Amino acid sequence: MKRYLFIVLLVSFNLLNIVYSQSNKQNLAKEESQLSDAFPVKLFNDTLFYVDTKLGTLTAEERAKYISARIERVFDDNDSIQIILSQNENTVDLMCDETFIMTVHEHDTISKNMSVEQLAENYKSLIVSSFVKAKKDRSLLTILVRIGLVLLVLSAIWLMIYLLRLGHRYLENKVIANKDKWLRNLSYKDYTFITANQELKVALWFLNILQWAAIIILIYLLLPLIFSIFPFSRGWATALFDVIWDPFKKIITSVWHYLPNLFAIIVIYFVFKYLIRFIRYIFNEIEVGKLKISGFHRDWAVPTFSIVRFLLYAFMFVLIFPYLPGSDSRVFQGVSVFLGLLVSLGSSSAISNMVAGLVITYMRPFKIGDRIKIGDVVGNVVEKTMLVTRLRTSNNENITIPNSAILSGNTTNYSSLAQTEGLILSAMVTISYNVPWRNVHEALLEAAKRTEQLDKEKKHFVLQTALNDFNVEYQLNVYTNETNAFAPIYNDVYQNIQDVCAERGIEIMSPHYLVQRDGHLSTMSINEISDNTPSK
Repeated sequence: MKRYLFIVLLVSFNLLNIVYSQSNKQNLAKEESQLSDAFPVKLFNDTLFYVDTKLGTLTAEERAKYISARIERVFDDNDSIQIILSQNENTVDLMCDETFIMTVHEHDTISKNMSVEQLAENYKSLIVSSFVKAKKDRSLLTILVRIGLVLLVLSAIWLMIYLLRLGHRYLENKVIANKDKWLRNLSYKDYTFITANQELKVALWFLNILQWAAIIILIYLLLPLIFSIFPFSRGWATALFDVIWDPFKKIITSVWHYLPNLFAIIVIYFVFKYLIRFIRYIFNEIEVGKLKISGFHRDWAVPTFSIVRFLLYAFMFVLIFPYLPGSDSRVFQGVSVFLGLLVSLGSSSAISNMVAGLVITYMRPFKIGDRIKIGDVVGNVVEKTMLVTRLRTSNNENITIPNSAILSGNTTNYSSLAQTEGLILSAMVTISYNVPWRNVHEALLEAAKRTEQLDKEKKHFVLQTALNDFNVEYQLNVYTNETNAFAPIYNDVYQNIQDVCAERGIEIMSPHYLVQRDGHLSTMSINEISDNTPSK
């Protein structure tokens, strides 16, 4: 047991040492990379120091590249490394036996605050220590230990995943066993939104998602630890962290810098929100009749408020637009123009109908419930929108008419004066010349009196509209307030005309008769119709 404990402690110490050394190297790299135009000198992907000055015709980048190549070649060609400093007038050369490694010039000391000798000694110590560490890293014992560390970490990952799956299975069984106690149907009155079985499926799905999220996070956090064990893969850990952390870092930074603009958008939104509420209150007072404005009708309140609200929202968007993220980019502006062009081209007819609906609203040719005639269609207005108007005919047909068609045609409103002055319906009959016109007037007015759906307070009247070749044309005009019963009223009026004319022996010549008489008998008697039907 003590042996196993010692092995675990040794492995843990090596892991901590690797992670600590890798962290120190990353910090050193960050500090050195802050220098402008500084390029790293590396040995097997491990950064030793940075070069930031040129020498002769070589740039700093070329110097760093050549020095790294010489250091790796010296490491591969020599079992024991001993670096010698060769001092000249203003430079110090670093040599390994007869192999030249690099030259330290006095220009290299400008950003280091050291003398040429001190900087050369520093570079020498860094190179020697990196050689020693590289030799140690490539020893068989170190490789075996690191393989063991990898196996240990993989075993730990497997054990943690196994424990997570056990915990997930335990929670699933717990939820299933207590579903009758914990889960209830989510309902309101007689409607059930989610049943208990559906809630159980959602809970199990959520537990499954939670399990896989935990496994993915665990693997992601421990993979860099595995990569950091071997020197050649230590850069993979940093790259893996950067892949995920960099987007989050950019998002957090962008959100932080965007906070002032977001605050400005919130202020603009709330200002317009309460301004619209105040305007809605004014138009509501106009609609209910509490606030009266000369020349402004009550039924204009709702559409006018809709227009004002739309304009305010448009103005609010204009104010907010510069504060939107990416609003100053050419891509954002191009997409906005493209979408606007698509909307304008694809909605030309819709816009014309909206404009027509707006004009119709302020023209006030009809309102909901009115009996109107548009073209050849007669019906009651059941709906008015900004785009269309819907009518219901006497046959219970719903007919949709575009507002642009209404605006370009004639509209007849039967209901606008029906309740105050009465609507006049006209029935036309033709009577023979041998019947005195006064008798015809009396008969037609008597027929109007017998019709129940007419306005009894109004005085009905008869007009003689034509003197035809064979008959006289009479027009009975009656008043009614019932605009939704044209067909029954006409039916009763014509029936009563026939009855009264039959009672009074008046012959209706509609349109006219070509009669052959054997005397002066009428074609219609009071009590019966002759079997000899006249020809038309």
